[in-house]
Amino acid sequence: MTLFGTAGIRGPVEEVSPSLALSVGQAAAEPGETFVVGRDGRETGPALAAAMEAGLASAGADVRRIGRVPTPALAFASQGRRGVMLTASHNPPADNGIKLFVDGVEYDSDAERTVDDRVASDQSRLVLWHDWGDAERLAVLERYRDAVVEFVRERFGGRGESENATAGPLAGLRVAVDCGNGMGALATPQVLERLGASVVAVNASVDGHFPGRGSKPTPETLSEFTDFLADGRFDLGLAHDGDADRLVVLGPDGGVIHEDTILAVVAARYTDDSDADDPVVVTTPNASARIDERVRTAGGRVERVELGALHEGIARERDRGSDGTEIVFAAEPWKHIHTAFGGWIDGVVSAAAVAALVSDAGDTETLREPVTERPYRKVSVECPDDAKSATMAALESALPEAFPEATVETEYGVRLEFADASWLLVRPSGTEPYVRLYAESETVDELVSEARAVIETAVADER
Repeated sequence: MTLFGTAGIRGPVEEVSPSLALSVGQAAAEPGETFVVGRDGRETGPALAAAMEAGLASAGADVRRIGRVPTPALAFASQGRRGVMLTASHNPPADNGIKLFVDGVEYDSDAERTVDDRVASDQSRLVLWHDWGDAERLAVLERYRDAVVEFVRERFGGRGESENATAGPLAGLRVAVDCGNGMGALATPQVLERLGASVVAVNASVDGHFPGRGSKPTPETLSEFTDFLADGRFDLGLAHDGDADRLVVLGPDGGVIHEDTILAVVAARYTDDSDADDPVVVTTPNASARIDERVRTAGGRVERVELGALHEGIARERDRGSDGTEIVFAAEPWKHIHTAFGGWIDGVVSAAAVAALVSDAGDTETLREPVTERPYRKVSVECPDDAKSATMAALESALPEAFPEATVETEYGVRLEFADASWLLVRPSGTEPYVRLYAESETVDELVSEARAVIETAVADER
């Protein structure tokens, strides 16, 4: 039985049902432990929360109900205890999900496996009636917003701009925020305003039907927001998914700024600010070499970990590192862990931090200027699921033979890097019958064409 994917348990509510929430609650509970339980704005959230709380309490855990909050606020509240967030993030309205946290960090694969095994065993973990846990309400949202404001003031408060000391680091910045009818509406506009920005929020009523747009912010779902920005009234546009762990950044013309460029500028700032001998940024194999370039220039290094495993990557690099090693930032596209603030993915902190960096730079173009933005492509090559393993094994030798000038890494797919900072990555899709090809280069079409031919030959040979 495998309940957990790369971001907890997620799926249609016929599967992520109250009975499953009850079972997961009993499986996750530890007698005497305290769990904070939060949910997003989905219509099915109250019923799932009630079932989860019943499961936890009946297995001996104490429950603290924090109601509707962004996922980062739940993670913040789970510091020093455990937490459960009921959310399907950017999935459609009919879906829901379960994320488990301990001390501000999502459960690792071992902890998830333990819960999975307990649910699969179908054995009741009820404790004696007098050992059932208690439950009470807990208010955390304002404390979370306070903490974000304090952190951003301290870490991104501007460099030598004394006029911002009292007005706030975002003084004079005009920001539009598309909350997507999600939980960002309860945190991001408020945080930005307290930091001094002039804020207009759209789709800012929490509604589990997501009537304003799809809950996943993409160029397609953000088309109306793009039009709203296009007349140049705002310095910056920000958009969240349903639970506000993701952030998409748009320029004053409404165009989406590439996620790796945002990652690069934030990573470089954290690296530059670090006093550590060995500042490290953790990211994923599909992330651009522009990140490596900016981090190296700032005096740090980049390490990669598979998609969906940022927390494991942070732990790995801390274990491998010396006394002078500091993990200053960890991120995959649009999902950022601000390690100096907490160990969770936090789109609200990202929104405030990016806004502060834009304010400090003067505009988005100046902020982007140091980043070399090469053309980027993502291509899907058909490959049957039963041929993926053999195909990837063949590509571990076939791709280096086709590109002998490249350096090769094969830990998470096959990644080739070239002397001019071009790169390509080939990895199997975890959900569809494809092999994915990612490439970035000044001659990206030529690179993709050559690599695709190698991949298609390998797929044909292994069918």
